[in-house]
Amino acid sequence: MGLDRLILASGSPRRRELLSAAGLDFDVLVSPAEELHDASIPLPVLCEGNAKLKALAVAKDFPEAVVLGADTLVYIDQMPLGKPDDEAHARKMLQQLSGRTSKVCTGVCLARGGESHCFHEITEVVFKPLSLTIIDDYLSKVHVLDKAGAYAVQEHGDLIIEQLKGDYDNVVGLPVQRVLQELRRF
Repeated sequence: MGLDRLILASGSPRRRELLSAAGLDFDVLVSPAEELHDASIPLPVLCEGNAKLKALAVAKDFPEAVVLGADTLVYIDQMPLGKPDDEAHARKMLQQLSGRTSKVCTGVCLARGGESHCFHEITEVVFKPLSLTIIDDYLSKVHVLDKAGAYAVQEHGDLIIEQLKGDYDNVVGLPVQRVLQELRRF
């Protein structure tokens, strides 16, 4: 792709896996930026804003590199579902998602020097009706405490998810094909 250096400003193992699978060579430097958590901000704007905060915090120390920052939020009824505090909170989130359609928004920011370019991708996730037995079975198989919305589509997602409308990788944590297109333009 002709990049001198690409830095992923995220500690997410899922984002690392997605970029590696796409054949990109990159370094990882976890951004020190504090994310905003303001439900009054439209979610695409919030995701892009957090991605930009993360990317710029790293880019200032590496002006020659392209820095990729990202932020993924799961939301339903225009309210974000962050990472659950504990298993009881995770159970409550999955009950809220049961039989409903939620959205996953990933904001991405590419930054180099003082220049930045941000975009987002939204995927709809349709959940199966979930009994407490199914939820408990799912929670026994998947560690969800580090996952927005208390689920991971790539880990036993077939137990809880009926359908995806949009980019699968976006739900995992990064819309890879879109990132590749935007990197070529950037």
